[in-house]
Amino acid sequence: MKAGYVLSAVSLSVLLVTAAAPVSAADDKLEQLKEQGFARIAIANEPPFTAVGADGKVSGAAPDVARVIFEKLGIKEVVASISEYGAMIPGLQAGRHDAITAGLFMKPERCSAVAYSEPILCDAEAFALKKGNPLKLTSYKDIADNPDAKIGAPGGGTEEKLALEAGVPRDRVIVVPDGQSGIKMLQDGRIDVYSLPVLSIHDLMAKAKDPNLEIVAPVINAPVYCDGAAFRKQDVALRDAFDVELKKLKESGEFAKIIEPYGFSAKAAMSTSREKLCAPAK
Repeated sequence: MKAGYVLSAVSLSVLLVTAAAPVSAADDKLEQLKEQGFARIAIANEPPFTAVGADGKVSGAAPDVARVIFEKLGIKEVVASISEYGAMIPGLQAGRHDAITAGLFMKPERCSAVAYSEPILCDAEAFALKKGNPLKLTSYKDIADNPDAKIGAPGGGTEEKLALEAGVPRDRVIVVPDGQSGIKMLQDGRIDVYSLPVLSIHDLMAKAKDPNLEIVAPVINAPVYCDGAAFRKQDVALRDAFDVELKKLKESGEFAKIIEPYGFSAKAAMSTSREKLCAPAK
């Protein structure tokens, strides 16, 4: 993966002071970020969407795209902070972040809370399970129908919601703080299946190198999702400027060069739109 920028405690403390400064109008957000020289982004630690190394260096497809676009907008630096998915939008709305670039998939309810860019990263859902899939779990409904099956998923994430919507009782949906913990809980038998996007599960399994585990992908009847960079509703002008540069990246081929080494498809992101992904289900 490509090394990016560093999580800096000093920079983050400076951010808090800067964030307190009033902005004269919503349209001034881009100028404010250009003047201060950095944008604050919320990320997870879920490769290949986002990753944070032991040295604090941030990489991953989502931050890499954001960094390039912000640079093109005249914002020289990106300062990242790790957040759980369920806390990202509240943090953005509270002004603790300027954008979310973390594989936060577009959903109608999220689209009503934030201003998404056009699609950036697209993926499907996957299960990590014990070898041989002893409980024969290929869908979230299979988990709901088996009273003994427990699923692990990120708190506030898409997988938790899909499990609950499929009828898995709350006490059988176990919130997992990070990918490594999810695999360990699966290995220890504390959960029967761990669910994340296909790319994230493949990355975790490649690192685990455990022959007693296997992958089921894509999950049957689970939708394909795309994320986008998320901005506050009052920062639509900033989002629109981001979209202009994102379109240029896609058309030039630079977009594909950034995301495809991570396993993502540029074609998939260019085959749909924010309008389609944010539309309420019929």
